Amino acid sequence: MTQQLPVIVVGGGIGGLAASLALVRQGFQVLVLEQAAHIGEIGAGIQLGPNAFHAFDALGVGDKARSRAVFTDYMVMHDAIDEYQVGKIPTDEAFRKRFGNPYAVIHRVDVHLSLLEGAQETGRVEFKTDTRIERIEPDANSVTVYDQNGNAYHGCALIGADGVKSVVRQTYVNDPPRVTGHVVYRSVIDKSEFPDDLKWNAASIWVGPNCHLVHYPLRGGEQYNIVVTFHSRQQEEWGVTEGSKEEVESYFQGICPKARQLIELPKQWKRWATADREPIPQWTFGRATLLGDAAHPTTQYMAQGACMALEDAVTLGEALRVNNNDWEKALDLYQRSRITRTGRIVLSGREMGRIYHAKGVERLIRNSLWKDRPAEQFYDAMEWLYGWNVNNCLAQD
Repeated sequence: MTQQLPVIVVGGGIGGLAASLALVRQGFQVLVLEQAAHIGEIGAGIQLGPNAFHAFDALGVGDKARSRAVFTDYMVMHDAIDEYQVGKIPTDEAFRKRFGNPYAVIHRVDVHLSLLEGAQETGRVEFKTDTRIERIEPDANSVTVYDQNGNAYHGCALIGADGVKSVVRQTYVNDPPRVTGHVVYRSVIDKSEFPDDLKWNAASIWVGPNCHLVHYPLRGGEQYNIVVTFHSRQQEEWGVTEGSKEEVESYFQGICPKARQLIELPKQWKRWATADREPIPQWTFGRATLLGDAAHPTTQYMAQGACMALEDAVTLGEALRVNNNDWEKALDLYQRSRITRTGRIVLSGREMGRIYHAKGVERLIRNSLWKDRPAEQFYDAMEWLYGWNVNNCLAQD
């Protein structure tokens, strides 16, 4: 009977949809429980490394994602005070040859849509919205969850892909978030309003004391994503609110005019007070496991949040495949294959934030780190991250 039960996936975001695709490919029916009124996505642009495209291909939606992405020519970092070019990494044909896939930027909504279309086309994924789970009851061969109205849902396994404030994680781990004090403002600007001298086909970052700014093209270059980050003067609480241009301007007084253009463009901002959590050594509990931000919420500095969720989904599917859909063995292998890698992303993100926001002598050191470094040396340093694919995702350290 348990073989006929669906896998319950909590959360209909990028991680949940990717997990659904991976599970369908292993022969399972999937029930996605989403607390929002509809299956959708909010946010702005995100960056996709070659590892993300390896994951898209493994999930069967590579063509969909590629059709909506903008493929960059390079990544570049400038000092926001004096415009000094700290480092530039080509993402050209040599990059693609090295890692087997491109580097791209894309609207978060377009990633979600590509996965959603793929899931809907299978005919094996059922969606239930306005459904917030409040209780989980596992037994030896199945899991039952109850929503806010007392409705029960029975599944052969439970995947908690319910994001940074995961109910599934709270049920099993209940650890506190680590509020960073770093605030992120995001906005999307039409091409016609974006400065000509910044219309680069690149993932671009301007790094300054306790702050940085990011910009890159979206949707065929018809829009541009703008992200600014600063260390807040006040005590922050984890969450998303409406932003204010006055607040943003107050944190970017000392930066060069070229970068400062970015904060003068948006008519409205969304404000994220960010947090992560400490990496944990266990996120599988019987037939329940965590995936994506529910398993390893991270800051944005490595630009790998969505990529890690995609990798998780592919790895989960592969772990089931090699264990003939034996859930106990598969979830153990999935967890062992992901703990170290995702923990490294979380901790690397914290360190990268420090590098971006360096001041004083640390700023001078940062600006000298990559001077005259050839592209191949950058690629060597990125191998651990961008060298991931479906064929090595189960490799153990």
